[in-house]
Amino acid sequence: MNNPLKIVADENMPALDTMFNGFSVTRVAGRTMSAKDVETADVLLVRSVTQVNEALLSRAKHLKMVGTATIGMDHLDQAYLLDRGIPFFNAPGCNAEAVVDYVLAAIHNLLPEDFPLRGLTVGIIGAGNVGGRLQKRLSLAGVNTLVCDPPRALAEGEEGFTRLDTLLSKSDVVCLHTPLTTVGSFATYHMLGEAELRLLKPGAVLINAGRGPVVDNQALSRVMDQRNDLIVALDVWEHEPSVDKDLADKVALGSPHIAGYSLDGKLRGTYMLRERLSELLGIAAPPPLRELLPLAPISSVTVTESASVLDVISVVYSVVSDDRRFRRSLSAVNQAASFDLLRKNYPVRREFSTLTVNGVVDPYKRQLLSAFGFNLSPVSTYVPSE
Repeated sequence: MNNPLKIVADENMPALDTMFNGFSVTRVAGRTMSAKDVETADVLLVRSVTQVNEALLSRAKHLKMVGTATIGMDHLDQAYLLDRGIPFFNAPGCNAEAVVDYVLAAIHNLLPEDFPLRGLTVGIIGAGNVGGRLQKRLSLAGVNTLVCDPPRALAEGEEGFTRLDTLLSKSDVVCLHTPLTTVGSFATYHMLGEAELRLLKPGAVLINAGRGPVVDNQALSRVMDQRNDLIVALDVWEHEPSVDKDLADKVALGSPHIAGYSLDGKLRGTYMLRERLSELLGIAAPPPLRELLPLAPISSVTVTESASVLDVISVVYSVVSDDRRFRRSLSAVNQAASFDLLRKNYPVRREFSTLTVNGVVDPYKRQLLSAFGFNLSPVSTYVPSE
């Protein structure tokens, strides 16, 4: 390619060389990306840690595209980009499966092993790419779900949606999957403040794998001081990469914003932006994503009759290991830098759908594992001869 396009990309985006072969790619730390870093860029590729606004782009005079390899776009100043006439794209759904895997792993780690999952009511706040997939998987597993999504309820009608206060008071598990918005009738900033948190039923599990500021972290800390029955898992934090250590000590599971950090999700995000660039410039599309995904290190497992659903989940993903690494990082001299280092050096993790499970006979376990996305080998049935 003559005079290849100059691409500036977050250094944590995978497969840049493979998917942008023939382009000039410069990798930059996303958290500290500056106007100087992008001033000669033709294409800017970021993740959620980079604020894309006038301060970053004021010197970038040749930008043809901005892409974020994330579902959310609250870190993009969309009004500014529109005013500049710079096309911008996200990667909707790229890591949604991984976030749902995280939520299911968290639920199975936080509740007793013998707790009947089908007896739960799970409240899902936000029914977009992640929330919608979570509801589908849980419904296939026979779990009752309540969904709160005021913008969708307004657009589609109230049927099938639940008021926030009702959801909070009736759900055994509450999962947050909203974007972060600060203005408008449905702003999500501090959607769960102290009053809302006090509506949680006794023994409720609260999981935030969406955006940190959707929950008032100081209010959550106060409520947890007074209610030791609440079980909380936080993958996102209000002022990350800085973390409220006092709150972190109180939660049952903590992690550094990695719920969506599967290799599959990361590659899917990069791939989707490569597709948008092809469409924008009218150039050849990349090869199919399946040709770029490596085989999982463990793609098949045979389990005994006594194996639990959590045992199978743990073959693919250990949310407890994430928690342990995160807690060790909290004692670092520069805790915020350690938070980002955990993200940068995150172990390779695959999605549930990459594992085939053999030997599961129990019908309910089969229902759960299939609903959660695992592949199950057929059950052999003995048919006596005549």
